[in-house]
Amino acid sequence: IDDDKHISELISLYLKKEGYEVFEAYDGSEGVSKFYETNPDIVILDIMMPVMDGYDVCKEIRKTSTVPIIMLTAKGETFDKVLGLEIGADDYMIKPFEPKELIARVKAALRRSNISSNIEKKEETKTGEVLNFDNIEINSLNYTVKYFGKFIDFPPKEFELLFFLAKHKNQVFTRDALLDKIWGYDYIGDTRTVDVHIKRIREKLAEQTSWNIKTVWGVGYKFEVV
Repeated sequence: IDDDKHISELISLYLKKEGYEVFEAYDGSEGVSKFYETNPDIVILDIMMPVMDGYDVCKEIRKTSTVPIIMLTAKGETFDKVLGLEIGADDYMIKPFEPKELIARVKAALRRSNISSNIEKKEETKTGEVLNFDNIEINSLNYTVKYFGKFIDFPPKEFELLFFLAKHKNQVFTRDALLDKIWGYDYIGDTRTVDVHIKRIREKLAEQTSWNIKTVWGVGYKFEVV
């Protein structure tokens, strides 16, 4: 979904060479309509577009789908990256970019979405994996979090990050390790991705209790149980 037809055609060409079926849209509104028509496995989404920008498109898709979304932006500011991740994007690339790197990220996102996550969910279903701590229940069977008796909404990546840390309580993980575990590939670039998701999780689980997601300065994060 990109209003620059030259970029859209270039991306489409590279994807088709890899054997993917590609659908194009040239503004946000058209992109949302085509998304519901085609039910794609992944969305590559520009931010600055007429009619409906990429942020609004991402929000609309996230209302009904957990499909991987890679956002493209001509801006390099941290604000754009953070906002995209906060509203549910899985990855982002800054224009101009190497098409081959985009393809690599598409493959990684699809591998994570279509293979790794499905395998993990099946395994967790078999074992009935539900984590319980003081005032919180983290249920991997249906991706729900019950906190102080109320269900709290968590986008898939936030849930997976919380679940992984809680499952390995009191263990410290670097940002790179968390990117590899949750996003399913060795992330090239800004580890701000993890920081943004941790921030959002903390905002939702703000009340004091006997556990917390602790920053280990100079290293990473851990789910600390007192």
